Amino acid sequence: MSWADIIIANATVLVGSTLQGSIGFGLGLFASPILIFIDPGFVPAPILLATVMLTTVLGLRERYSVDISGLSWAVVGRVSGTVVAATVLTVLPGEHMATVFGTLVLIGVAMSLSDLKLEPTRSVVFVAGMLSGIMGTIASIGGPPMALVYQHASGPRLRATLSAFFWLGTVLSLVALRVVGRFGAEEVRLTLIILPGLLVGTMVSRWTSQFVDRGYTRAVVLTVAGLAGSAVIVRQLL
Repeated sequence: MSWADIIIANATVLVGSTLQGSIGFGLGLFASPILIFIDPGFVPAPILLATVMLTTVLGLRERYSVDISGLSWAVVGRVSGTVVAATVLTVLPGEHMATVFGTLVLIGVAMSLSDLKLEPTRSVVFVAGMLSGIMGTIASIGGPPMALVYQHASGPRLRATLSAFFWLGTVLSLVALRVVGRFGAEEVRLTLIILPGLLVGTMVSRWTSQFVDRGYTRAVVLTVAGLAGSAVIVRQLL
């Protein structure tokens, strides 16, 4: 990996972590499609480990706004989705992962752009948690299902609940990846490479969260991610 690759990777993570710190999600959705071009090894484990670090800070920052009831059912769903994803990873040939990844990115974009308004009931949150577990473990983009459910909540509630959920969910996903041999020393090394961008983005988000217009920023993130996801699929097909 060249110095140019390292700089681009850190700049990407800086933007993604700033977005997640501002609107509750965005690191995996924004950064994963770009990082996979630099080194496919960045997805899923390194970006998930970076998410654990980021959500630890964000969760503590706004811990008093967490929706405890919804969070508990979402975690149950996440466990179920993680088991399904781990099973898929053991049988899916490596050459098909890029296509699956690109498809999941586009699904995530479509879900987040949807005008569908869902109330965070037990069943809805459970299903969202399960979808998040599947998408997060395979492609590091578990945010859209949960963000869709909480997109109409207040900023603090959205960020706090998603941060707590992502922390628990990504830990589960990393355990599953470790079990199936997709998380080890090489993935930790790649995480350390993007750590500077993560730290700077986390600090910047403390200020941007006060000013960012959630709808506008989300549209920009999803547009870039959608284009990148499409590019991944086209590259694989060609």
